[in-house]
Amino acid sequence: MDTYNLKAMWGALVFRGMLAILFGVAAVFWPGITIVTLVYLFAGYVVASGLVNQVVGLTNISGAGRSFWGRILLVLLGVLEVGVGVYLFRHPLISFSTLIILIGVVLIVRALFDLYAGIFDEGGAMYRTVMVIGGILAGIAGVLMLVQPVEGGVAFVWVLGLYALLTGPMLLALGFEAKSLANNLEPTKRTRR
Repeated sequence: MDTYNLKAMWGALVFRGMLAILFGVAAVFWPGITIVTLVYLFAGYVVASGLVNQVVGLTNISGAGRSFWGRILLVLLGVLEVGVGVYLFRHPLISFSTLIILIGVVLIVRALFDLYAGIFDEGGAMYRTVMVIGGILAGIAGVLMLVQPVEGGVAFVWVLGLYALLTGPMLLALGFEAKSLANNLEPTKRTRR
């Protein structure tokens, strides 16, 4: 993977990691959160994540690191996330069951992408491990969303918040590893006198 792609990747990963942590903190530690507030928080998170995925996927469409299909899937995941986020912004008063279904679907699709990336993309052991662990966590959270009864609202918010709190630090660590690799790959700058 070249320096340009690593620099783009590290920024995107750190941004997504920080968003996940902020969303997770709000979901877990805000006991009186209303459904409308949760809709707006989740919509903002998935729109930002989707835009980052699209930018990284499109700017890296012919680059190294991800397989061609991995980059295409990243762009498609970004389109899905932005679409769900925009829908939620336009319909903040949706039913709780509709919100659960949308979040569950996004998490399951995210799980499939992360697992694909962890298995088939090029990258170091840490990248592949984080992607597989993230995919497993997203899959578990997505399935829990879809099988949970609508009456379990607090449990739903906690599952979603804990997922974000677990994946956020992993994304941050992966982003800082990508930055370190990019710095190590930069050619040594020589000064001429």
